[in-house]
Amino acid sequence: MAEKQEEPSNTQNGEPDNAEEGEEKKKKKLRREDLPPFEIVTGERLPAIFFKFQFRNVEYSSGRNKTFLCYVVETQGRESVTSRGYLEDEHAAAHAEMAFFNTILPKCDSSLRYNITWYVSSSPCVTCAERIIETLKKNKNLRLTIMVGRLFMWEEPEMQAALKNMKSAGCKLRIMKPQDFEYVWQNFVEQEEGEEAKDFVPWEDIQENFNYYEEKLAEILH
Repeated sequence: MAEKQEEPSNTQNGEPDNAEEGEEKKKKKLRREDLPPFEIVTGERLPAIFFKFQFRNVEYSSGRNKTFLCYVVETQGRESVTSRGYLEDEHAAAHAEMAFFNTILPKCDSSLRYNITWYVSSSPCVTCAERIIETLKKNKNLRLTIMVGRLFMWEEPEMQAALKNMKSAGCKLRIMKPQDFEYVWQNFVEQEEGEEAKDFVPWEDIQENFNYYEEKLAEILH
């Protein structure tokens, strides 16, 4: 596991070092709210450079201020239909998870059953977790599996409670294995025009970091 990078103090960031104010800021960060709005980007394949940086399963996600969500929607029935695509945000008021529920889910027929799989660069914030729980309770025809590259602020009690509540609501939460990163590379990452498809090249600590996050998630959900 890569060493933790030292975080600058609040005063270095021009923020108050007051404990009470710091706690309030932490709660807001858990929900990733009150940030300037950015456009939600949609598409079928994301640029390789984004994948290599944003999906990397490092412990500290310094500079990774986006959420990338690749989705597969499988319709169950006589004629099985599969659709896929990706969404990205910049931790704005409308996160990628919210964008899925606002733009993709309405296209689903409430009379049909769906298996939905997300491959997400990091696990949902508290607000998105609440929306996921609410959606699964209201839509019994949905089965949602979320594969995440990293755990977002997993040390915080509020975040741990949100992950547990997602599990209780029927959401399957998993850490992405090296094979899952390869699946995303093959199915959601665009290749250079005119070039042959390149094989996925795992980064050096991909397995070690997977083991780390899998252990932490198991501790939270036990």
